[in-house]
Amino acid sequence: MHYKLKSLFLTTLLMVMPFCLCGQTIILNPKTAKNTFDGIGVVNGGGATSVLLKDYKEPQRSQILDMVYKPMFGASVSALLVEIPGDGNSTQGSMPSHMHYRHDCNFSRGYTWWILREAKRRNPMLTLDATAWSAPHWIGNGNFWSKDAADYYVNWLLGLRHVYGLELDALGCRNERGDDYPFVKALRKALDDNGFSKVRIHAFDNWYDGKLNFVKDMMTDSALNASIDIISGHTFGMGYPVKPEEREMARKLGKPIWNTEDHVYLKGFDCLITIVNCFNRNYIDNGVTKVVNWYDIGGLYPMEPYSADPPMLLAYEPWSGHYRVRQSLWGYAHYGQFSEVGWRYVDSGCRHLQGGGTMVTLMSPKGDYSVIIETKGAKKVQTVSWKTAGSMSRNTLCQWTSDSVNQFMRRDDVKAHGGRFTVTLQPNTVYSFSTTRGQQKGCFADIPTSKPFPMPYKDDFEDYEPYNKWGFLPHYFADIIGSFELKASPDGKGSCLQQTVGEPANSWAPDWNYYTIIGDSAWRDYEVKADVWLNHGDKAAVMGRVFDVGFGWGVIPKGYYLSMDEMGNCAIVVTRGKVDKTELVGDAEQQAIIKSGIDTGVGGELVLAKAHVDGVSPYTWHNLCLRFEGKKITAVVDGKEAMTATSSYAGHGMAGLMAMKDSSRVSTPYFDNIDIRPIKGNDGVSSRPEIEPLY
Repeated sequence: MHYKLKSLFLTTLLMVMPFCLCGQTIILNPKTAKNTFDGIGVVNGGGATSVLLKDYKEPQRSQILDMVYKPMFGASVSALLVEIPGDGNSTQGSMPSHMHYRHDCNFSRGYTWWILREAKRRNPMLTLDATAWSAPHWIGNGNFWSKDAADYYVNWLLGLRHVYGLELDALGCRNERGDDYPFVKALRKALDDNGFSKVRIHAFDNWYDGKLNFVKDMMTDSALNASIDIISGHTFGMGYPVKPEEREMARKLGKPIWNTEDHVYLKGFDCLITIVNCFNRNYIDNGVTKVVNWYDIGGLYPMEPYSADPPMLLAYEPWSGHYRVRQSLWGYAHYGQFSEVGWRYVDSGCRHLQGGGTMVTLMSPKGDYSVIIETKGAKKVQTVSWKTAGSMSRNTLCQWTSDSVNQFMRRDDVKAHGGRFTVTLQPNTVYSFSTTRGQQKGCFADIPTSKPFPMPYKDDFEDYEPYNKWGFLPHYFADIIGSFELKASPDGKGSCLQQTVGEPANSWAPDWNYYTIIGDSAWRDYEVKADVWLNHGDKAAVMGRVFDVGFGWGVIPKGYYLSMDEMGNCAIVVTRGKVDKTELVGDAEQQAIIKSGIDTGVGGELVLAKAHVDGVSPYTWHNLCLRFEGKKITAVVDGKEAMTATSSYAGHGMAGLMAMKDSSRVSTPYFDNIDIRPIKGNDGVSSRPEIEPLY
């Protein structure tokens, strides 16, 4: 080639080539495959994370579950950890306990049993794990670390076994609430004494620095060591890592390390690749052999905390059937469709890559290999070669990739040359290479279009019988604190709804009045009506224009409610969460009230108007109506206007029901004939949808 042409060719080639091709060769030595892969997966719970999933019609309800749990289809996770429901708020809401009080026992309440059954039915090899966040007050009289809690766990396991035919593989002590050595010893004994000796205990599931300080005590306390099967904590990959000395102590004790809750709060492809980075680094940097991320299916209202990030699938429109698969789901698939619990990590193939990114290699008992690579943050193209010191099941590897444009795509197989596999890795890409086959990018073509919540909406709670078919839960309601359950009407006429928790729960999140929400946060001018039955000492409310229920683990809403006690004392109240007293609520008069110091409520409550209504008494039905027209708020009791108020604080929001609480007691009122309709054009009535029961 002519010198000038050759020079031009080389210059052009350098311009179009990446800056550098970094080569590295890795020997996959099966003798280094010593640690068992215990799975990757998800948490269902830590709040009522999937409460609206139960209200989807078929086939969408099954499609959503397939996308998460069906092997070789979608995320195909191999591990599931659920919250054992406990009546209190656990981040995004509460779920009903199987034991509201000491001698209560009901294995049909809620939807968690159904999730466990459906997930396991799709994948019989799925491992099942559980622990409590909140718990009923009766346990230890408010002190969770008690024999009551151990018995409570055993009772739940008995229901899981005898009613649903399911066995738990592992059990935590309590989510993120410190540690207690006598308790874990008592729990081990309770499990062994009641036929659950195969259920392994992981401890202590905390997230902060120093969360594994207890491991050194396991070295000298033989009873503690015998009680804890698995050393566990949270956010090793995205927070505080396992310290080298802790990892060494775990090795000497022969105990695996599990990450029982990691977190990736990102969007789009950045979430996908970071999930794989998290899974890889959990093992490479921390020696963690099982990781579950919080959480799986976002079946809750969009205004609730963490509703869009981090779930892998959004399912908050059961009335329309619409749902949306997030890109992050395919991050799980890069592990889930290429591995099974019981494989082993090949340590010689688990490392940080020279050019940026991480690599984990897994080997099956039959000689299959899977290599999962991510190149997040890499600046250059790099080449990686690997060969095994032993035999592989085949001499070709399937190749699946994800990048910011295309997720989970099948690429050309990679063939061995001289026993060596060589691949070129692009920056910011996820790869799965495997000798296994059968992977697919599952999808469904018939996902309905998104629609607003039906308005008007009415439910008289009839036609739910028997209530256990529905988990005692009405359609579309999302409990934030407490348990609003389907019940027989106290007057013996049909069915209704009752807040059934009579004592303040041992709540994982802060506590407040007990309430449930329904509807659309975009609603503006409308009225919400409900019949209310008050027991002696009860105080209840209907809610409206609720546009926020707190962020993180906060539970205090922002919006309005109309309350009434058994004597007919009523009030229109605005609640603004935990806010400063200088926050503006409406006109100048209201602002003056706030600044005067009268506004002292724990939730930023401000009474806008008060009234006494004659003829109100307990143990009978009364109708409460809260109406919004612009800034005007009207309270109507038993069909008669009781008072009005003016406020511009909340111009839109959802409806709800509330049971008031004090320091020692929670009201347990009944509610019936919920009717929500716009101020204009309110003639129509939306009937209760035909939805398949859970049980």
